[in-house]
Amino acid sequence: MELDEHLKRLLKRLGMAINESLSDSESVGQAIADIRNAGYDVFLVLEATIGFQPRADRFSSESSVSGEQTRLTEEGELALTPQDTEFLRSLKISIVKRAE
Repeated sequence: MELDEHLKRLLKRLGMAINESLSDSESVGQAIADIRNAGYDVFLVLEATIGFQPRADRFSSESSVSGEQTRLTEEGELALTPQDTEFLRSLKISIVKRAE
């Protein structure tokens, strides 16, 4: 997918905000100082995965363009869309169906 210029600027702004938050963090700064005081050089490389997709309707609760929605069944169970499942797995969250 080719990104338009507006989205590129938004993503660049997000990257700068993440960088600033790490640079301004006292706890990160202290941890780096502790490592340096222990006699080591510090190289910090972080990887972020940012996913996005266009929304059909900004105020819609739809979780996919196809119209699937995360919802509760009549039995009170959570019905997840394939996108929900993929997202949870990316966070290393397992989905376990309870025994009845």
